[in-house]
Amino acid sequence: MVEFVEADNAEAIITRIEHKSRKIESLLKQYKPVEALKTSLEGSPPKTKDERCKSTNWIVVHRAIMAIKDVDSLFSSLDPEYYDILMKYLYRGLSTGDRSTCDHCLRIHEKLAKRAGLGCILRSLADKVNTV
Repeated sequence: MVEFVEADNAEAIITRIEHKSRKIESLLKQYKPVEALKTSLEGSPPKTKDERCKSTNWIVVHRAIMAIKDVDSLFSSLDPEYYDILMKYLYRGLSTGDRSTCDHCLRIHEKLAKRAGLGCILRSLADKVNTV
């Protein structure tokens, strides 16, 4: 069973997410969007029910997702261990209603579904414990 962090530790989680954000920005400046995406997905979702933490982490993951320009080559570099969590964040992106985010998430979703199969979709939708 997953243990969740209490709200009083939320500040520590947000500090870790901010550190991760700086690392991602550095990778993006080095034109390493896939590495930035991997970094954003590591340790995600945060083990907390605190919405501030989840929102802060979403902003970081969203930045990395939107930096992916070559969706076809993404999956030649992305390890399968990231597929399920990426799918969860794609659904979060689709739920925003923002047109550019939705369009980009749908392009990645199409390729990810072909690569990872329907099981990836089912696992991401069925997991009610590790929500993003």
